Order: sequence, then C-alpha cells, then structure tokens
Amino acid sequence: MSASDENPDLSSRVAAALPTRRALYYGGRWHEPLSGEQGRSLNPATQEDLGPYAVADAADVDAAVRSASAAAGAWRATPPLERAALLRRAATIVREHAWELALIDAADCGNPVRQMRDDAVIAATQLEYFAGLVLELKGETIPTQNGSLDYTLREPLGVVARIIPFNHPFMFAAGKIAAPLAAGNTVIVKPPEQAPLSSLRLFELIGDLFPPGVLNCLTGDRATGAALSAHDGVAAVALIGSVNAGKAVMRTAADGLKKVLLELGGKNAMLVYPDADPDKAALGAVRGMNFTWCGQSCGSTSRLFLHESVHDSMLARIVALTADMHRPGLPTDTRTTMGALVSRDQMDKSLSYIASAVAEGARIAHGGRRCEDAALRDGYFVEPTILAGVTSAMRVAREEIFGPVLAVIKWSDEDALFAAVNGVEYGLTASIWTRDLATAHRAAARVQAGYVWINGSSNHFIGAPFGGYKQSGIGREECKEELLEFTQVKNVNVTLD
Repeated sequence: MSASDENPDLSSRVAAALPTRRALYYGGRWHEPLSGEQGRSLNPATQEDLGPYAVADAADVDAAVRSASAAAGAWRATPPLERAALLRRAATIVREHAWELALIDAADCGNPVRQMRDDAVIAATQLEYFAGLVLELKGETIPTQNGSLDYTLREPLGVVARIIPFNHPFMFAAGKIAAPLAAGNTVIVKPPEQAPLSSLRLFELIGDLFPPGVLNCLTGDRATGAALSAHDGVAAVALIGSVNAGKAVMRTAADGLKKVLLELGGKNAMLVYPDADPDKAALGAVRGMNFTWCGQSCGSTSRLFLHESVHDSMLARIVALTADMHRPGLPTDTRTTMGALVSRDQMDKSLSYIASAVAEGARIAHGGRRCEDAALRDGYFVEPTILAGVTSAMRVAREEIFGPVLAVIKWSDEDALFAAVNGVEYGLTASIWTRDLATAHRAAARVQAGYVWINGSSNHFIGAPFGGYKQSGIGREECKEELLEFTQVKNVNVTLD
C-alpha cells in the first residue's frame, strides 16, 4: 500500500487495512476474553465504528502472565544474536507495512496518516537499534584485595509489561518491545483503549516470529493495566502516559516492589531570548507545540516565554505560521497537517482550558474554538490555539492540557523567568533560543528538565536519552539506558585458592 498524489484521501482503504483478529494474543495463539467482554473502537474524526476488540480482565492477565513466565527461561537462554535477528526481521516487516499501519492509526487515533507513516519508520529504527545493542549487555570485573576473581552479570528481569498511550499507538507498541526483548525478557503489551487496532495488526504481522509466550498482547481498559501492574508474575512495568497514570502504576506495583519505567507528562517551556533568530525561533515554537498531533505529545513546548523586547513581533510571526501550517483535516488524507483529538473527553478538556484562561485574563490570539468546517462536524477537531497575555499563575500555564493550546508568557528578568519555568511539577523537555553560547549553556544548566534543545525543538535522536525530571517520569528511554532498565546485576565472587 502506498500514498497516491492523484487520490490523497485514503479513507476508502481503511477497512482493508484493519486487523481481522480482535482477540487477545498470548502463548503464540489468539484467545477470546474469558469474560466475553468487548469494547468498540471509533474513528475520532468521523465517528465511524471500526469494530470490536477484546477486553482482558484479571483472569486473562493471569493466563497471559503464566504463558510469558513459562517462555521466559528459553528466551533468556536464546543466544543474543538470535534474539537480534528476530528483532531485525520484525523491523523489516514493519517497514514493509508502514502505510497500512499508518492508515490504521490515522483512523483509530486521529493523527495525520503521512506523519503516522513516519511513526512506523521510527518504530522499525528502534527495533534495529536495540538489536544492535544485544552484545552490550556486559558485566564488569572488579579488583579485590584477597586475589579472588569478582565479576558481574547482567540478567533479564523476567516478564515485562509495557502500557502504551494513545498519541502514537503503533510507534510505541512496536518500538517499545525492542529493549526488553533484546535484553532477554518476555513482554506483554497493553495497547491504549482509545486506539488498540494498530497493535492488533502488529501482532498479526510479527507475533509468530517469536517463540510462543515471548511476545503477547492484551487489549483492554484501565482495569487491564492495573491487573498487569499488580500481578506477582510481572517483574517490571513500563508506562508512557499521564502523571496520574504513572502514580497509579507505582501504587499497584508497590506490593511486589516491581521495577518501573515511567515516561509521563510535561508542561514544557520554550525560552526565547532577545538575540534569537526570530524566523527560526517562531518556526521552532510552532513545531515544538506539535500541533500536527493536536498537541497530544508529552514533549510539546506548550509554554512559550518571549522576552518583552521581541514579544509582539514574535507573536505575530507565530500566529501567521500556525495559520499557514496547521489547519485541521481528515486524518486519512495525506494532505492533512493537523488531525483530530482522540476523544470527546480530550476535546472538551482542551476547550475548557481555553475558556478558563480567557476567564483569568488571557486573550485568544489565534483559534480557540471547535472547528466549524462542515466536513469535520462529526469529529473531535479543535483549532490550533494561541493564548496571549498568559501569566504563570494561570491554570493554562501550570497544568498539562494535552491539547492544541499554546500559552504565551512575556518575560523581562532572567531570575524571575527561571522561577516561572521551574515552578511547575513537571520537568520533561525545554527549548532555549539564543545566538549567544554562554547564554545557551547557562540556561540549559538552570532549567529543570530531562531533555533540552538549544535552537531546536520536538526532534528526538535515537541513542540520546529521553526522560523527565520531577513528576515527568522515572528512567530514560530511546538509548542504551533503556536496555539496561530491563536487566538486573548479579555479582559473582570466585575464590581462586
């Protein structure tokens, strides 16, 4: 399947792309849920019914965990290069089906199909990257005073649960199995209840590549995720989601003292100094907001701090660029550059934050409404919104919206700037714009965030650790550290006498 310039609307191809299997996958086979419960997936842009999916309960979770546990010993003993070869084969299959998988996500989660294809490519790259790291799971030798030999081994944890968010469903489902599988763990993927279908198609495509029980998929709801987090047979839980979801995982995982890897929310800041290149900074602000995904990105720089000397001119540039670059459209059309929010709840939440900001004294510089285009009337479309006159005390500047809302804040004093930037509970990303090297490094040192761009925004680089400070998460991903997160260290001391 490929995109066509002659017929850029791919909506007619959705039905053919959707998965035929809608059950639970574990032990190398598809299983109907023991309770018989099913959910239904709806296209957030059109309200089209995309069909049912199984909802796993605690009994299903137990069956899947037992299957994954039974497979763990043999998979752990599989030579690393054999594990790597399977991951590379999975990457090849993902690349071959990139457009098909992109179309499923466009219809199921509302993001534009052309950008969703990039998600499939990123997922394949992550599979290849971690396949290349399997021989880096090395221990150390440690000098001792008594002449004994002391060394360490890195061993897999066992069964790993990966709970996937709705904003990039396929990219995370495929990409996030790579590190734990490479490290010798068995994996259970729990897709998002709002958009589970691309994960099911993934398991149709690659499930049989791996020995039965090594790779498993349980669709379901919050109760499914909670049952996975609490199960005694799960050694580690990795979640990408909101702060509240991360706290819930930690609570349910606490009794078993499970290892957790959490990539959580953000209220990320972009700082523009007076000497910044105005055109590049304006483009960086628009890209950093991730309007393409309707702002549904944990790394979105949704707080824009503009120095008072450039505030008015920069704001005008940003409004003009936003209007030119992002106009909501049907996600299955390759021309669309901004899709739909994933659900009515997300749409209503975004609109309520806009209303509260205006009530607190902010003004709408652009957007601010539900889309009025007749072709989009059935979907969850909100205009890309820019709020001016925002202060750091307003809710819109302190709480994560996960919607297409950019809050613009004027600053003049650098100390007050950093007090505001760091004065929230989050610390995931930050973006700094200046042409002065000393200013750039000083600002990077002062900002409380785990991932900082200087004169850039939004881009991720495989191998560069991604993760947050404060309540934005625990651990690092997209790098060697993610591989190590799914291992434990054993020390061995050998008496030679």
